[in-house]
Amino acid sequence: MAGETRNIKLSIQNVKKTYMGRSGEVVALNGVSLDIAENEFITVVGPSGCGKSTLLNIIAGLLDASGGKVLCDGKEVKGTGPERGVVFQQYALFPWLTVEKNVRFPLDMQGIKGSEADAIVDKYIHMVGLEHFRSHYPKELSGGMKQRVAIARAYAGNPEVLLMDEPFGALDAQTRTQLQQELLDMWEKERKTCFFITHDVDEALILGQRVVIMSARPGRIKSILPVDIPYPRDQRTKMSERYLELKNHIWEQVYQEYLEVRK
Repeated sequence: MAGETRNIKLSIQNVKKTYMGRSGEVVALNGVSLDIAENEFITVVGPSGCGKSTLLNIIAGLLDASGGKVLCDGKEVKGTGPERGVVFQQYALFPWLTVEKNVRFPLDMQGIKGSEADAIVDKYIHMVGLEHFRSHYPKELSGGMKQRVAIARAYAGNPEVLLMDEPFGALDAQTRTQLQQELLDMWEKERKTCFFITHDVDEALILGQRVVIMSARPGRIKSILPVDIPYPRDQRTKMSERYLELKNHIWEQVYQEYLEVRK
C-alpha cells in the first residue's frame, strides 16, 4: 500500500533443498529468496514438481533446508512452532475427534482451557458455518466441511502465519469458490500472513496480493506479480479486463514451465 511501511514477517533467504533419488542427487529448490510482509496474502503457482510444497514444508519447519534459511520475525525457523499454522489438501483431521474437539486441539496443546478455550472454539466454528455439526466426526462430513474444520483449527491456534498447501484442490468447483470467499472474509477480519499454494491461476488471482510464479525443477522463483485489483474480489472480478490481462500473463509463464517439464 502506497506510503505504508510494512514489517517483514517471513524472510526466505537463498533456500536450497536437495535429496537423493534413484538416479542420484535431485535438486528440488535452488536459491529461493522472498520477503513476505506482515498480513500479506501470497499465492504460489508453478508446474508439478517445482518445489512449491517442499518450500512450504521448510517454512513450516517440517523439512530442513539443505542451504539458506527462513526467518520468521527475524528468528531462524528451527522445527515447527505455534506461530505457523498449516492446512493441507488432505484435511489431516483426527478421525476419532468431533468437529469441536478437532478445533479445540491446538488450544489443548497450548494449555488454553475453560471459558477462554470455549469462546475461541465457538468463534471459529461459527466463522466457518459449522455450528450445527460440532458434534459430528470427520467421516460424517463432506470434503468442503472437513476443510472448513481444518481451517477453523488452524485459526484457533492463533498462528501469525497461515501456510496452505492446495487446501481446496480436491473439492468441486462450487465448493472451492465458496471456500475461497470464506477464506478471504476470514483473512480480511483476522489479517494473518498467508502463504497459499495452488495449481489454479484463477484461485491465485482471486486470493493473492502477489502471485509468485515458480520455475520447473530445480525450483526457483521465476517472477512475482503484484495483483492490482482491489478487494473484495468475487466471481464478477473474473470478467474485468485487468483480471483477464493478469490471468493471461500468469498462464503464459506457467505454461512455459510446463513445457520445460515435458522436455
